[in-house]
Amino acid sequence: MTSQAWFTVLVLAVAGERMIELVVARRNLVWSLQRGGVEYGRRHYPIIVALHTGLLVGCLIEVWWRRPGFYPGLGIPMIILVVLSEMLRWWCIRTLGPRWNTRVIVISGLEPIRTGPYRVLPHPNYVAVVVEGIALPLVHTAWLTAIGFTVCNAIMLTIRIRVENRALASASTTGS
Repeated sequence: MTSQAWFTVLVLAVAGERMIELVVARRNLVWSLQRGGVEYGRRHYPIIVALHTGLLVGCLIEVWWRRPGFYPGLGIPMIILVVLSEMLRWWCIRTLGPRWNTRVIVISGLEPIRTGPYRVLPHPNYVAVVVEGIALPLVHTAWLTAIGFTVCNAIMLTIRIRVENRALASASTTGS
């Protein structure tokens, strides 16, 4: 099997993991709405979906079109970072439980979670996204995708974190 084929398997595995996340998010959305959850930032959500889809598609297109080499000195550490970012993401999902979502949903009156990775970082899931967005393409030297996603993701995360922080602040003032 060629290195491009192995990389394709890796990208498809990440895509499969993302599909599982969407199932969890959908279940958690129902849970949140049943408890009066309110969604914030609805307008930017389709852009996030397109950006993350673009990361996966971009990885495959760049590797199959440009045919960059696989260099173990770069690729193996990047695979480790991809795995660590997935582990961090699932630690976040487990810590937040039914409150975790790919959307910004806030239930008024619930205290913010301050355990698990949230003890150390205010937005650990976004750390996982940033690391994965750089590391996944670089597994197979797809540096154009790594740069493009990272720049677009930085812009999107700036918007997303502002929305999330405002939503959490709004819920804490209305819930008290």
